[in-house]
Amino acid sequence: MASGQTSATQTDIVARLERLPITRRLTMIRVVIGSATFFDAYTVLAIAFAMPQLVSEWHLTPGEVGLILSSGYLGQLFGSVFFGSLAEKIGRMPTLFITIVLFVSMDLACLFSWGAWSMIAFRFLQGIGTGGEVPVASAYINEFVGARRRGRFFLLYEVIFPVGLMFAGIAGFFLVPAFGWKAMFIVGLVPAILTIPLRWIMPESPRWLASVGRGEKADAVVSMLEREAIKAGHTLAEPVARPLPAVEAKSDWRDLFRGIYRRRTLMIWGLWVSVYVVNNGLITWLPTLYKEVFHVPLQTSLAYGWVTSGVGVVASVLCALLIDRVGRKRWYSVAFVAATVPLVVLGALGAVSAIQVVLFASIAYAILQTISFSLYLYSAELYPTRLRAIGTGFGSAWLRAGSSAGPLLVAWIMDGFGIGWVFIAFAGIALLGGLVTIFFAIETKGRVLEELAP
Repeated sequence: MASGQTSATQTDIVARLERLPITRRLTMIRVVIGSATFFDAYTVLAIAFAMPQLVSEWHLTPGEVGLILSSGYLGQLFGSVFFGSLAEKIGRMPTLFITIVLFVSMDLACLFSWGAWSMIAFRFLQGIGTGGEVPVASAYINEFVGARRRGRFFLLYEVIFPVGLMFAGIAGFFLVPAFGWKAMFIVGLVPAILTIPLRWIMPESPRWLASVGRGEKADAVVSMLEREAIKAGHTLAEPVARPLPAVEAKSDWRDLFRGIYRRRTLMIWGLWVSVYVVNNGLITWLPTLYKEVFHVPLQTSLAYGWVTSGVGVVASVLCALLIDRVGRKRWYSVAFVAATVPLVVLGALGAVSAIQVVLFASIAYAILQTISFSLYLYSAELYPTRLRAIGTGFGSAWLRAGSSAGPLLVAWIMDGFGIGWVFIAFAGIALLGGLVTIFFAIETKGRVLEELAP
């Protein structure tokens, strides 16, 4: 495609995609990519449920615990930026294949960790892979679905991420007391089998193919989807070609900070940081807090952590079913502000018992989880195809920064001020996220991607 022009091929591809129903092929795409994302999520949180035993076995200090929990997120920061950029150059599918191989191999390496610093190194390298997989997968799935169905279709895929977190809690509850912390990482090796269907069965994104001038291959993918829809008994409406704005074919990360995208970029960064400082600060530290601060038995502390993950899944499913009706901006505004209430209450009560923390922290986590798991949807909607993977990657890099800061913030506040102030600080951060949403976010529900982001 020539620079500064929108080819007829790209216009045609978008029009044909927008009127496609959800077919078996699209469902398969969601399941396969969702399976990879499931174990990505599991891998992220496995360390939290291994940590109570590692603290005793390796005699870890609070600072070492914070570094181990944060190192994976720091690696994800680098991975999200690097692989987001790579996906714009070589495509979505080759990039996804690389990221899955990387995080699986480093999961294997974690089994051979012998102390805090080896675990920190392996978790950092593993984080590079997990950090790249989710934003690229999010861009990929968004690019197959029309505007009317995009929110629900994508978020029913994205629900698999909190389900993966919950599964980590279940696995930790049953496996760690019986088999030790290494069992958590053995389970994480399962996604190795996903690389075969991912590499040979999944089609490349037709929107990406068209955007880089590979119109014939884009046409072949869309034609396949159309044939399968007709074979399944669907009647396809005539495609409605919408005139698309003239764009540059070449992706340039500096475009994230030009024109309308500068405000969107800074806004989405603020949302990523706000929600993940709080939620990952909570979910990664809670099992250790229950055991070390409240002296709850290991299995009970793991069960409490699972409860928090479980209510997050329930809230995420409700969000997936309703967000296309409510809208992104309204949902996020209300959720950020509502989450401050249980956090302030918990801080005011002093968080003096494990039951208080389970109750109020789980409520706050569940509310904020509806934001954290759906921000990949919202991020992908804010950028054009040429910037979608890199824009989502850059945005989710702040997820990693926030996730790295959360556990360290918990450790610092606990040492200096006490556990109650942890929740007061988290309430302030959530409120800040709500203000950013109210004043700077845009609404994207029901709008074609190319209209939202020229």
